[in-house]
Amino acid sequence: MFVDEIDISVQAGDGGNGCMSFRRERFVAKGGPDGGDGGRGGSIYMLADESLNTLHHLAGKHHWKAKRGGGGRGKKCHGRGGEDIVIPVPPGTLIRDAEHNLLLKDLAEPGQRVCVAKGGRGGKGNTRFKTATNQAPREFEEGLPGQHRQLHLELKLIADVGLAGLPNAGKSTLVSRLSAARPKIAAYPFTTLTPTLGIVEMTGYRRFVIADIPGLIEGAHEGHGLGDEFLRHIERTKILIHLVDICQTDGTCPAENYEKIHYELEAYSPKLARKPAIIVANKMDLSDSQEHFEQFSQKIRQANPDLAGHKILAISAATGQGLDALQEEVWRMLHPPAE
Repeated sequence: MFVDEIDISVQAGDGGNGCMSFRRERFVAKGGPDGGDGGRGGSIYMLADESLNTLHHLAGKHHWKAKRGGGGRGKKCHGRGGEDIVIPVPPGTLIRDAEHNLLLKDLAEPGQRVCVAKGGRGGKGNTRFKTATNQAPREFEEGLPGQHRQLHLELKLIADVGLAGLPNAGKSTLVSRLSAARPKIAAYPFTTLTPTLGIVEMTGYRRFVIADIPGLIEGAHEGHGLGDEFLRHIERTKILIHLVDICQTDGTCPAENYEKIHYELEAYSPKLARKPAIIVANKMDLSDSQEHFEQFSQKIRQANPDLAGHKILAISAATGQGLDALQEEVWRMLHPPAE
């Protein structure tokens, strides 16, 4: 199961109480205070673990509580510190304080770690209060309470390339041909219900990560279809691939379909819509596809003068036509040559 949002409660451990004690030994009169400090409470950390790609492992455990610190004892013995808890999450997880709607940390890189709830400090024993004028203090401190937080975790997948397009444009087929990922492929809309990541291996030990999200429809930013629920998973990508079905069986215009997707991206996030993009016409193996492609290219360039110098690639994800050229163009955009 793919889970990309979840709410959890974290409670750090309380600090242990300080001890009030006096040294008592034979032949040692008025031994003085020897109460130790309490131990600190356990803290709760979150760690970006690259072996995870979903928050599903947290779905059954919404409450995390660290142990409190041990109390101080006599003979100046300090209490044991509470054991810390480390919660693994996938890289790309945003951690928010749900109560204040405050972003605490974006764990974008594997291995990053952040403390989300700090354990309470242990209380001081009466040894700490000894002075020249107060040689037998009966004071001690209780441990401080550990921090409590309600957290909202939101996952944004980390990929180099994001796929955008209408349902049945061939995005899942393209991902399956370029990588070892095996998304569901069928001849009906919305076969992709959750985002899919694939690693594309190229010659010369080159590789990049591609992300496929469920297809968009007109009005997605208003919640139509699957809505924009998964668009955040391509927000981090460096470039986008706009995949267009060049031979629509329902008679719709491929150029208009491209404009619809671009509008939905713009409505969701202008920053996302301005990402570098490759326009890719798919299903070039069908009859009359070349004629449709020429009309599509002409209309797109006329409607978008800023695309005059951009390439519009023609491929067939089903037969593999043009996939090598697409991979090379993606790599060139991800790693532009040094000037």
